[in-house]
Amino acid sequence: MTAYIIRRVLHMIPILLGVVVLLFILFNWIGGDPAYILAGKVTSESRIENIRHQLGLDRPAYVQIGIFLKQIITGDFGASWNTGEPVSEIILTRLGPSLTVLLPLTVLETLIAVGLALLVARRRGGFGGRGVMAACTIGMSISVLVYIIVFQYVFAYRLGWFPVQGWGDSLPQNLLTYAALPVITGLVVGVAPSLRLYRSFMVDEIQHDYVRTARAKGLTERRILWVHVLRNAAIPIVTCLMASLPGLLTGAFLIERFFSIPGIGREILLAVERSDFPVIKAVTVYVVIATMIANLLADLIYKAADPRVELK
Repeated sequence: MTAYIIRRVLHMIPILLGVVVLLFILFNWIGGDPAYILAGKVTSESRIENIRHQLGLDRPAYVQIGIFLKQIITGDFGASWNTGEPVSEIILTRLGPSLTVLLPLTVLETLIAVGLALLVARRRGGFGGRGVMAACTIGMSISVLVYIIVFQYVFAYRLGWFPVQGWGDSLPQNLLTYAALPVITGLVVGVAPSLRLYRSFMVDEIQHDYVRTARAKGLTERRILWVHVLRNAAIPIVTCLMASLPGLLTGAFLIERFFSIPGIGREILLAVERSDFPVIKAVTVYVVIATMIANLLADLIYKAADPRVELK
């Protein structure tokens, strides 16, 4: 196990180097000259050259890539071009609100989707199972913008159960007050596609021979579903779940924007609108690293869920 982890970590290094080169090409050559973007529309050539010198753009390409690697290793991506705030501080202060919304949302969505998937798979072909799947199809066909507007109007404006927008300084207050309606909205939007996907995994497992053998031995349907079927369907579920974890670093763009949550998703949108390259580069690098770590964790969870899995 230890040797496997070490090999996987070593394999991450060339992948990260490839990402660094790709980002360097996208931001410095294909994306245009950052000096012109930072200088604005009304400027002079002397100012452009001064900005290029400050950014290191007048140096050879290998030197610029070395500077980029140093930024990744130290975690210091400089300051935002628009606010002058250190990029590392921007990410740390905006990541908290995003995780306050997305962590409970991810946990609740997974538990609800898995539970309903087992129930629907057990009653597949029946009226209840068909009704749930029809509701999922209808729910998935409605835009998330509709859910946000309707929920804000009904639950916040008309009933007054939640604030329409805002964010506070206290974690309990944010979690129980300001994040409640965004989490509910995210659940309504996210449970339907997850439920349909997990149900397909469950139905596929129920049709295997070991389920018929377990029934012949007299095991209860509940034990068959929650112990045998769920464990064998855990690997594709873990794959989907771990693939979504890096998205926690990018936040929920629409939810944060419409509910005025000062999260990383809202900050990324502002950075893209303002061409704030240091913020965009930092977030991209962190998402790449998080994706590689999530893939490694997924392999380790595979081994824990199914001892037959061999790590090579």
